[in-house]
Amino acid sequence: MGAWTVYILRCADGTLYTGVALDPLRRLRTHNAGKGAKYTRARLPVEMVYRELAADKPAALRRELAIKALSRPEKLALIEKARGRLWLPLPEFVTRALAALHGAGH
Repeated sequence: MGAWTVYILRCADGTLYTGVALDPLRRLRTHNAGKGAKYTRARLPVEMVYRELAADKPAALRRELAIKALSRPEKLALIEKARGRLWLPLPEFVTRALAALHGAGH
């Protein structure tokens, strides 16, 4: 079983959605299939812009509530601060991983 993760999605309308999951990539696919939270179903597609590991489910839920209590500028600052770390926004993470794979063979 995976580790609990708190994540933030950026919806197509620019709003932010915060949730928790054991498998954040599977949860992202669920959201984009229109089978996730009611909030995101009306705002597709969504992209994962932040992920943070939690020790366990209670810790993840506490952190989710703490992030939800932040203002939009505070959430955006949290997202920006995480750039360049292990838990990169998904598109950037995928881009770097692919670049590393292609660079490894040269």
